[in-house]
Amino acid sequence: MSEDKPDDATIEGGETRSQILLFEDDDTLASLLARVLRTEGYRVDVFDNAGAMPGPAKISNYDVVLSDIHLANETSGHDVLRHIRETSPDTPVILMTAFADIEGAMNAVGEGAYDYLAKPIEPTELKRMVGEAIARRKLARGQSEPPPRAGAATDARIVGTTAAMLSVYKTVAHVAPTTATVLIVGESGTGKELVAKAIHAKSPRANKSFVAVNCGALPESILESELFGHERGSFTGASATKRGLFEEARGGTLFLDEIGEISPKMQVQLLRVLQEGEIRRVGAADTIKVDVRVVAATNRDLKAEVSAGRFREDLLFRLQVVTVHVPPLRERRRDVALLIRHFILRHSERLGRAAPRIAPEVFEMLEKYNFPGNVRELSHIIERAMLLAREGVITASDLPPEVAHSWSEDGGGAAMGSLADDWPTLAVLERRYIDRVLSRTGGNKTRAAEVLGIDRRTLNRMFARERSEGMGRRLTDEELDALEREESEIEAQAELSKLKEP
Repeated sequence: MSEDKPDDATIEGGETRSQILLFEDDDTLASLLARVLRTEGYRVDVFDNAGAMPGPAKISNYDVVLSDIHLANETSGHDVLRHIRETSPDTPVILMTAFADIEGAMNAVGEGAYDYLAKPIEPTELKRMVGEAIARRKLARGQSEPPPRAGAATDARIVGTTAAMLSVYKTVAHVAPTTATVLIVGESGTGKELVAKAIHAKSPRANKSFVAVNCGALPESILESELFGHERGSFTGASATKRGLFEEARGGTLFLDEIGEISPKMQVQLLRVLQEGEIRRVGAADTIKVDVRVVAATNRDLKAEVSAGRFREDLLFRLQVVTVHVPPLRERRRDVALLIRHFILRHSERLGRAAPRIAPEVFEMLEKYNFPGNVRELSHIIERAMLLAREGVITASDLPPEVAHSWSEDGGGAAMGSLADDWPTLAVLERRYIDRVLSRTGGNKTRAAEVLGIDRRTLNRMFARERSEGMGRRLTDEELDALEREESEIEAQAELSKLKEP
């Protein structure tokens, strides 16, 4: 454990310093995070596992608890969260997580976590979030908090680790347990229905129906019957009474996709449902009470539609109690590689074939592409490439012409050609590619290792092996381990130097 000295508990003027409890089993990262926080004037105590938790009396002295999700001794940040909620429920807990743990972090927010930070940790975001948590705790002291609600399991999978997607995750985690109507805004193909499913899956209605309808795909008369149902004989062909989707979704969630496409008449009827909580089947005299949460989505600017007189302002107010903005793929390019791997696995299972390998240039070409069709287009591109791929490898020739055209216009084709135009050895080509990835990630080895599909320790060992070759002899495993530790220390010092920059 690393702990600040007791006589450092106050700062100039006698004011008590805020205290941070940090759980992190990576010594290098723990040291870096502690230094960042101490430069802000906080006292920081560091532990590597949840079993080393201080006693209840001391826990309440901490202003914020920071914890990685994976800790030593087979413990986790969830163990930390549960213990803090039981012993000091007003102490905010911030979880730190790699991209693979974001689903768990979202659930943890529903269980009472204050927030979560995605790795690699940005120092400015760390300082901002800790400072905000401390300020909120000071305001909330003496007030009781609502009991935590366990997050429901979900099959809906939203993929992404960029700041824009983290904002979506946080909004979903906070709004899902409520009954609020939600409006999801985003371009076509961005995954608005996945967001709606995630809201439903993490809500108290998760064990009830999730019913979706594309409002723009149906004529007004059919949409009215689909939503509200009809009585037998109410129109030609109505040979039996039919329940509408509001009744089908009773107790659950109704997802109204492309809500901006509905007619003025349907807007009036939908507004009444949202206001009164009741529907009337087509051809019926009586109303039916319905308990349904409405989540709507649109790719239109509904405020502009209101100004143009095509959409009711009062309906917009009812729909956008909470608004979730889903970013287009061109604004989250760092998620492209992650999405490629996600779709490879998904399509492999659906097509019943082994997952192909992906040539490095495929990642580069797709990360440069603008994706007018967003995530949906990427899914189609990967499925097409898998069907065309030979020898179990997706190469640039398996991508659509528009991707290759965009790549050549951007100058990428020439750059890729220069990577191997002098016929280097495979080892030299590997190092050149690693150098390119490091350059693209600003020297961030953690991010580079993710792009390369290896862990950070493996990357450090590759650098250590290269240094050993420069010594003119083959080193033992012990000597390689020592060089690997040196690489890790060099990286930590470089990161720390960046943190000290103004």
